[in-house]
Amino acid sequence: MKNLKLPFTKKQIEEIAKKHPTPFHIYDEKAIIENAKNLYNKFDWIDGFKNYFAVKANPNPHLIKILKENKMGVDCSSLTELLIAEKLGFSGDEIMFSSNDTDYIEFKKAYELGAIINLDDISHISILEKNAGVPNIICFRYNPGSLRKNKGNQLIGNPEDAKYGCTRNQLFEGYRIMRDKGVKRFGLHTMIVSNELNKNALAETAEMLFDLVIEISKKLDIKFEFINLGGGIGIPYKPDDVQVDLDFVSGEIKKLYVEKIVKNGFDPLRIIMENGRMVTGPYGYLVTRVIHTKDTYKKYIGVDASMANLMRPGMYGAYHHETVLGKEDNPNTETYDVVGSLCENNDKFAIDRKLPKIEIGDNIVIHDAGAHGHSMGFNYNGKLRSAELLLRTDGSVKLIRRAETIEDYFATLDFKNL
Repeated sequence: MKNLKLPFTKKQIEEIAKKHPTPFHIYDEKAIIENAKNLYNKFDWIDGFKNYFAVKANPNPHLIKILKENKMGVDCSSLTELLIAEKLGFSGDEIMFSSNDTDYIEFKKAYELGAIINLDDISHISILEKNAGVPNIICFRYNPGSLRKNKGNQLIGNPEDAKYGCTRNQLFEGYRIMRDKGVKRFGLHTMIVSNELNKNALAETAEMLFDLVIEISKKLDIKFEFINLGGGIGIPYKPDDVQVDLDFVSGEIKKLYVEKIVKNGFDPLRIIMENGRMVTGPYGYLVTRVIHTKDTYKKYIGVDASMANLMRPGMYGAYHHETVLGKEDNPNTETYDVVGSLCENNDKFAIDRKLPKIEIGDNIVIHDAGAHGHSMGFNYNGKLRSAELLLRTDGSVKLIRRAETIEDYFATLDFKNL
């Protein structure tokens, strides 16, 4: 069952809101650190295990610095994300650069930083070489297509419908080309699920990659340093969702490692991941205040946040649990749509949700907003992105991103030459 306990109280939020008006995102530093340590502990049987935090999930440098202090690297997919990594002191093998439809300048920056470049297509080889050079280490992203038919999920879809990665034949050709160009260090990557709660999914992916490592190594006479299982470990958004059992996942992968890698003489082989959502997602909250109630064909609760602060419910129909502060123990007697003010009918945080009776002025906490929340924000309708706060381990609150202002929004507009 999902843990619905909040790391703060109604009184604390009311005090915070006096200085930082709602809406805002707030992150639980203590829980993020404990979660990072737990992930590493589960895979302590393999030398060199590393999680490359998916920067796209939450690019706030204060959070990434915390993760850096807890042994994580960064998985970047754009120039901006690479620059964030550089400013935080990441370099070399601490950075995994995985992108698609990649701008040439991004290849150049990744090369300059010494990042592990994870190519999405073999046609990128010549582009990388021409605009940056041949790196010391190379990785390819594999898309198994029909070989893993119906093994994707809602967010990525079936592998053969996804725009990501190389086919099996392209994979072999890509490694042959890079071997002949003098590359000596190799990795192998795939990611075919996102927000996956099936505990068998990662083990199945590991088995697929282990088999490929053996086959490619024998055929091309190259040695792999690592496999990257991708991210994709889901989090229990719904109260009755079951959290992924990391002990089970780690145990199954260990069995496969011994059976396939060790027994065939291909160890040591590092295992790395690029989880983002499961690292910070459950430990971030969007706090919003009720500013309107409306009773027409349905009962509506209007809040001061909108889809611009948390896109997932409107974009994917995703469930995010909601707590009405101060009414945690009240019975859920009402049925509401909880909505924002965008001129779009899908600007809804909850539809037909059973909640306690809500009044104007109540604060609602939207759970699991620590990943793909603020990072997916936008300015439609001229909405301004909200502040981000960090609840420190000592109980203090730190502003880690101020709220946008009207001046920020107007800064890129030219009114002088109208």
